[in-house]
Amino acid sequence: MHAFIYAHNMEEKVKQRIALGTFFFLSGLTFATWASRIPTLKTFFDLNEAELGTILLAMPISSLIGLPISGWLVSKFDSRKPMLVGFLLFNVTLIWIGFVQTTLGLIVAISFFSFFMRILNIAINTQSIIVQRNFEKRIVGSFHGLWSTGGLVGVAISTLMVKMNIGIGTHLMSVSIFTTVLIIIAYLYTIKNDKSSTGNKLIFGKPDPFIVYLGVIIFLAAICEGGMFDWSGVYFKEVINEPIFTYGYLSFMACMAFSRFFSDKLVQRIGMKKTYIFSSLVIILGILVAVLFPYFWSALLGFCFVGFGTAALFPMTFALAGTSNKYSPGMAISIISTYGILGMFIGPPLIGYLAHAFGLKNAFLIFVVVGLLIIPISQLFFRSQSKLMRE
Repeated sequence: MHAFIYAHNMEEKVKQRIALGTFFFLSGLTFATWASRIPTLKTFFDLNEAELGTILLAMPISSLIGLPISGWLVSKFDSRKPMLVGFLLFNVTLIWIGFVQTTLGLIVAISFFSFFMRILNIAINTQSIIVQRNFEKRIVGSFHGLWSTGGLVGVAISTLMVKMNIGIGTHLMSVSIFTTVLIIIAYLYTIKNDKSSTGNKLIFGKPDPFIVYLGVIIFLAAICEGGMFDWSGVYFKEVINEPIFTYGYLSFMACMAFSRFFSDKLVQRIGMKKTYIFSSLVIILGILVAVLFPYFWSALLGFCFVGFGTAALFPMTFALAGTSNKYSPGMAISIISTYGILGMFIGPPLIGYLAHAFGLKNAFLIFVVVGLLIIPISQLFFRSQSKLMRE
């Protein structure tokens, strides 16, 4: 009898893990579908770089608006409900982007797209913490690995669509319909009744060191990821002089996706405290290799190292946020995600300004500074927590 109950529980939690993994994978695929068709939109609307940059500013702004709402939704309902509704509306806005005809319409469409993406991201990360509690071994990193893998698949599908000369409207609508069917099926197996009864209100006053330290770590990690997402291709084109400039972006993304499946084992073996140091050192090593040896294979290797280094930062920090004594997991993730959006917002333009002043190769050294800063901030976090435990 006990064996039957154990087998039933095991089956249930595995289903929940697969269902949530499906949400992560399809979320990455959907986001990459949009991101990889940005050049198509740039050509269709005849935008220059400055105009495109201004339009894309709508994304972090609407994301910031979505943060408190997503935190409230996750605290008000089970995380699975905003997870499903957020994804469905995320898909509707993806179709909208594919058929929009005016620049104003594009701005409105990507604003809603980013808004619903933020609700979805907070909800799936909140649910990942709840799912993790049912497993002895660490599994949070694997969910982020699935997101990155979905991103790679999304880029591959987009490349095929462009080669086959399939219009952006047909492409985005096909992906939206496909992912909608799968998430509705996956939703049936997600965790129910995970709403937290406490810690659902934002508390103003003296800053909470627990949240501030984690927020700063996410901010620094987001500068690295955001900068690499936007500038790795440009680096390969302008510094390495590689005609197929997507190699830089793909090497970074592929290594980040691959290593996220093993980041949990690394954390389990050496602990979070040492993993933050290790991750930071690998980022620094990767950037120095790419900058000091600006040739195809060495830069490719360097970007792979940066992918390995950044892989564990977001999953680890979100997992730590879920242990907050002051806030529920959903609210804690919502708050530190604000720092992440600021990092994504600041990172790419910062590289651009530094590149204009000192050259793109030298501008990439800012990642070395950011990597170095992660070490003392993360160690201060663990020191503050051990101090609280002693008290």
